[in-house]
Amino acid sequence: MPIFASGLGLVLFDFALFVLIASEIFGAALIPRLRSRGATRVKKDRGSRGLITFAILVSMLISFYFGYAGVGALPDWIFYVGIFLMFFGVLVRQYAIAILGRFFSLSVHISEDHKVVDTGPYRLVRHPSYTGIMIMSIGLGLAVQSLAALLVLLLFFSISFGYRMYVEERALLSGLGQDYASYMKRTKRLIPFVI
Repeated sequence: MPIFASGLGLVLFDFALFVLIASEIFGAALIPRLRSRGATRVKKDRGSRGLITFAILVSMLISFYFGYAGVGALPDWIFYVGIFLMFFGVLVRQYAIAILGRFFSLSVHISEDHKVVDTGPYRLVRHPSYTGIMIMSIGLGLAVQSLAALLVLLLFFSISFGYRMYVEERALLSGLGQDYASYMKRTKRLIPFVI
């Protein structure tokens, strides 16, 4: 039986999932909504939020199944690497959200006073909060000790967040013009110095 499904491993895995979910509820949903009350925004989401929600739920269910079934089983020590990456991904995402401040939203919105944020992790990549989610996804795949789960999570991440980044960047180019175009030229999308 994989570590994440028994004893102390189960407690650690459940705690990591709790932290991940709580950070999304409070850090990514509730707090930004409170910060931006009263702001005039134009919604340009184009269904990306729904796609992401669907992709996360389906990929997590498939991953749990693969982990329990031992599909593409990975060694026990990889569980601890996965748990570390889940926590690290949460930190990266929450830091990116904090730096973006009132411009962060779960849906794609452009505010009247929107501007390019290029400080903190935004100096290195255009979408550091998605980098955090990618790290969490890799961590989850490793924590369930399944190569198949890892591949499923990365596939669903690539499709859903790839579309989201496309929609977001089109909206930002439309709303911010040359400022965002210049930022795109000097900053990678997701992984510093790579892509």
